[in-house]
Amino acid sequence: MSGENSEEYLSVNRNTRITWEGCSVLLDVNDGDRLVFSRLTGGSKIKIGNKNCSLQPLIGCPFGSTFQVEDGEDGPHLSRMTSSVEGGESVDAKNDHSPMEECRDNRAIVDNNTAQSLTGEDIDDMRRKGASGYEIVEALISNSATFEKKTAYSQEKYRIKKQKKYAPKVLLRRPFARSICEAYFKKHGERIGYLRVDTLSLLLSLANISPNSDVLVVDMLEGLITGAVAERLGGTGYVCNTYRGTTPYPVGIIRMFNFSDETCQRIVHCSLSELKAISTSANKFEDDRGSPQNGDVESPSAATSEESKGGGIKAGKKAPSEAINSWKENGFSSLIVAAPKCDAWDIVKELAPLISYSASFVVYHQYLQPLATCMHKLQTEKMAVGLQISEPWLREYQVLPSRSHPVMQMSSAGGYLLSGTRI
Repeated sequence: MSGENSEEYLSVNRNTRITWEGCSVLLDVNDGDRLVFSRLTGGSKIKIGNKNCSLQPLIGCPFGSTFQVEDGEDGPHLSRMTSSVEGGESVDAKNDHSPMEECRDNRAIVDNNTAQSLTGEDIDDMRRKGASGYEIVEALISNSATFEKKTAYSQEKYRIKKQKKYAPKVLLRRPFARSICEAYFKKHGERIGYLRVDTLSLLLSLANISPNSDVLVVDMLEGLITGAVAERLGGTGYVCNTYRGTTPYPVGIIRMFNFSDETCQRIVHCSLSELKAISTSANKFEDDRGSPQNGDVESPSAATSEESKGGGIKAGKKAPSEAINSWKENGFSSLIVAAPKCDAWDIVKELAPLISYSASFVVYHQYLQPLATCMHKLQTEKMAVGLQISEPWLREYQVLPSRSHPVMQMSSAGGYLLSGTRI
């Protein structure tokens, strides 16, 4: 099998549930303490604490695997954990939560730094003898005079605290729309306009994103919207990222999705001026002849000024002329606007004529007022029906025996959505 055919075979038959060399991954260190995007290569590394560990052991492992930092003859390295030692078994898995245990409390425990009999020298000696981080954590627990007196909740907190220090874990997560959005919202919310994952989910639903759709997108969130739409399209239809001026908006996040070549070919861009020229030509023909039919509208020069060059189209390339001709005749099936730096009404009034009648559109903004103004304008101009502004609300709950409650810390807002149907 030739090299070119071999790469094509691997691209088609690759198991996306297992990592491969060159793929993007999301590394979750110590249950969300750190979230790191990385590309798996033989020379890539991650720094955990004061230790640099190679990511080579992660290649060929299923997404969802957990690794632990261990010291070896060649220095610290990541070792895949088995189910029996992953972070030590949870306290909830070990205890039967008898009435006697649930009546315990921490009133008699005094934190005077004398409860732990294991010294730093003892821990260093264990490391020199090759003890794993998990074994050190178990030794600290067994040498604690107050561990058995603590409540189950306190025991679990103690175990997690020691595990993060002596046996840090790395969870290998697959980067897709949900995990990427969660990671950016937690660490770099400003880069994605503080778009929360539940808002992203509702946005895709309100925009009626489904296979074989042709979706027009204004994505100023570094490619998160474009990638999420392309993921849902699954290699069918098109997602066209439009922009003002001469330079497309950056869509670097798309590289993290590990899209196949087939999906990358469906991610294109086209300037707003070019699309408006198409719309103007089509509308003029419609005024002269009535409603345009397929094949009746000639391609304006702007639509064919740039042809696709070379081989297959990669993610973010110029839209092919045949796709532009199709949009000219039929319009886009959906519109999504995520442009916090632009006036919502100013951009929607330019883009609305580009989508087909009865097509769904959604506008995202971090704040409510720009969407309220846009909604009023759409009503006044009689451009849309079914207009509504949505504010999703998401709160996680801890569900554990005898202590289920809402998570105390949560985001105050995840943005607002203006949705409707063009008429």
